[in-house]
Parts: sequence; structure tokens; C-alpha cells
Amino acid sequence: MSAPATLDAARVGHDGTLRLGLERRGGATVVARCRFTLPLQVLAPLALDDPALIVSILNPTGGLVGGDRLSIDVDAGADAHAVLTTPSATRVYRTDGDPATQTVRLRLGPRAVVEWVPDQTIPFAGSAFRQAIDVEMDENAGLVLVDAFSAGRIARGEAWRFTLLESAVSIRDRHGRLLRDRFVLRQGSAPDQPRWDGLGLAESHAYLASVAVLGSFDETRFAADVARRAAECGDVQVGVAQLARGGALVRCLARGAPGLGQVVDQVWAAARAALLGLPPLALRKP
Repeated sequence: MSAPATLDAARVGHDGTLRLGLERRGGATVVARCRFTLPLQVLAPLALDDPALIVSILNPTGGLVGGDRLSIDVDAGADAHAVLTTPSATRVYRTDGDPATQTVRLRLGPRAVVEWVPDQTIPFAGSAFRQAIDVEMDENAGLVLVDAFSAGRIARGEAWRFTLLESAVSIRDRHGRLLRDRFVLRQGSAPDQPRWDGLGLAESHAYLASVAVLGSFDETRFAADVARRAAECGDVQVGVAQLARGGALVRCLARGAPGLGQVVDQVWAAARAALLGLPPLALRKP
């Protein structure tokens, strides 16, 4: 009689991978290659009135737990144009062990355009999450990249109660680095730890996003358009910085999830107009 199988308690979490190859064929962009392992998968591309291929990346497990390791690789060939999004926010659950990690690699060929616009990430109380987004783009390519978070489940009183929240964005072309942006937020343990709603921190705005826009466009006109649109979004704060080698980085703060969604949509709309000459894209999310 054989001994019963035992579980390996040393490894907690799942390894999910997604590999996408996007190509321009005729007048449209298509998914030329697709391979994934759960807890990552893609839905069938949406058919909207837009020149971009619209692909939704899904985690059917409902969220990330400690020890999960997700890896997403997207290769957009010459002249390809894709919008990559998610059907809903990404939840990160409490853990007593290793953090959940997500690594995203985007490769953009000549004249390719990628719009990376996932919904916000919500780190639950006691959660730990590390993310790295690495982009290599041709000097003639275009990019819109959204990195959005809430401070937790705000309605449950869990603002800023995660253990670790880290996100790093690196964008390069063949001439070198275009943008390096990173933040690391850790749960404070000292009695005099400053409150996150204090002056110089989030200032009572529990929702935050960064939007990077790279490519050939008029940065001054774009900044003015963002300011005009943000003024119509209610209680939000927005800042625009021009990057040293071209492009712009937009910081957004909002007091509520609707405000964050509205201001990110408006910044995205301004980016599409400036970079692509295209109207806003309605993803028809509930």
C-alpha cells in the first residue's frame, strides 16, 4: 500500500502566464499568437467602432493571493494598434506570506501603438503586491499606459492598511531610457508614522493613477487639454510633467472611485486625441 501524497507547504500561490503576439494584417490588427495559463486568460477581442484591436485580460479566480506570480508578455508588431484592458478591478487579498507579483513586458515595433488601460488595483488590508511594467518601444511607436490604484476597500475603512504596495514602470527605446517611475508604500509601524491623508502625501485622496503618454505629439497642447478636462471632473487633482526626451506623465488623485474613473478616462481621451487623432473609446463596462 503506497503512502498518501503530501502537499508541498513551501509553495503557496499560482503561476500565471500570458503571451500575446499582435500583427497588422491588411487594414486591421489581429491576435497572431496567444498562449496562457491560469490564473490568466484573454477574452475574445471586442468588436467596437475603433481602429484598435481591443483585448481584455482576465483573472477568473477573482483576485490575487500571496505567492501568486503573474507574467504578461505582449509583442506588438509593425503598425499594430491594440487596446489592452481588464473587465474589472484587480483585487489583492490579505497574506501572511510572500507578496503577489505581476510582471508586464510590452514590446512595440515600428509605428505600433499600445494603449495599456487596465482598471484599478485594490489592495485589501494586509495584502502585499509588487508590480513591474517594462516597455521597449521603437522610436516611431506610440504608447498610452495607465497605472491606477485605490488605497484599499475605502467603504470598509481599510484605506492605506495594506502591508506592501509597489509599482515600477520602465520605458525605453533604442536610444535609452524614456521614463523610470517607481513607488514603494509600506505599512507604518511607528507611532509617529505620518497619516496618508496629511499634507504632501495623498491629502485625503484615496485613489491615485499615473498615465504615461509616449510618442510624437504636442506636449504643451496636451497638457492644456488635460487641465481643461480635469476641471470638469469634480474633486480631483491632476499634474502634467513633460518628459526629457518627449512625452508626458500625468498624475491623478481622486477622493472616490467614480472620480478616478472619470479623470483617467478624460486623460486617456486627451492622449488619444493628441497622439492618434482619435475620439474617446467607450469600453462599455457596467
